[in-house]
Amino acid sequence: MKNKTWGVQDIPEQNDKTIIITGATSGLGKEASRVLAKKNATVIMAVRNTQKAELVATEIRKEYANAKIDIRSLDLGSLDSISSFAKGVLADYNNLDILINNAGVMMCPYSTTQDGFEIQMGTNHLGPFALTGLLMPLLIRTKNARIVSTSSVAHNQGDIDFTDINWEKRGYNTTKAYGDSKLANLYFSYELKRKLENTENSPKVITVHPGGTKTDLARHSGVFSVFMSLLFLPVEKGVLSTLRAATDLNAESGDFYGPGGFMQLRGFPELVQSNKMSHNLANAKQLWDLSEQLTGVKY
Repeated sequence: MKNKTWGVQDIPEQNDKTIIITGATSGLGKEASRVLAKKNATVIMAVRNTQKAELVATEIRKEYANAKIDIRSLDLGSLDSISSFAKGVLADYNNLDILINNAGVMMCPYSTTQDGFEIQMGTNHLGPFALTGLLMPLLIRTKNARIVSTSSVAHNQGDIDFTDINWEKRGYNTTKAYGDSKLANLYFSYELKRKLENTENSPKVITVHPGGTKTDLARHSGVFSVFMSLLFLPVEKGVLSTLRAATDLNAESGDFYGPGGFMQLRGFPELVQSNKMSHNLANAKQLWDLSEQLTGVKY
């Protein structure tokens, strides 16, 4: 890990690359779309609000007229929407070089997805699990493909109750539920890496976290948002972990990137360590089996 100040200048040209970015209308997803479009990738903006995405695309094209952007509707809280999106991509594209599972919700009031999953586990883990599985044939067909999953330092607060993953028996704790979903992202990545080890031309599976970044994701957490303006990174810096995982030629399957500075909240993207629990093989397998059962998507 020689480059301690990795930045946008280190991203190679992405000509002929097709990249899906979920949650591309704001925050990290919007910034990743802007940067990768300027590097000449074809960017598929996978979004709930296509009108908002059109405004973002217009903004990007004002900066870079040759941007190749394809806006598609995707709601990670709906298995029907995920299936429809995946079918469209599989029909229209011959390669998928990078899938960036960026979209998420954070510390919101209790609610459920269209399929009855607790909103944070459903949107942050089960939706991306289903999406990645449905797109896997295209990823495996594409040489040197990558899957980038977005976790958080909040995975340290996670400890999933597999008997009550949708919080139907317990009093709801939104902070804990968020931590659980971010721990799930790591279980998913590490287990997927293991499952793909004997698959020819399998994609690299890499996880990231943005440290503390000023996005509207924290709009439900009052105290948290007060500190954001004082301590946290601007989006242009926070997105660098994602961009490094997606484009650094030295990145390997199983890597975890995050800011290398104070408490992994600030700094340039480096290889970092996730906590001990995230490497629990039995938990990862249990979550995988449960995710297949709940989503109906088998890899």
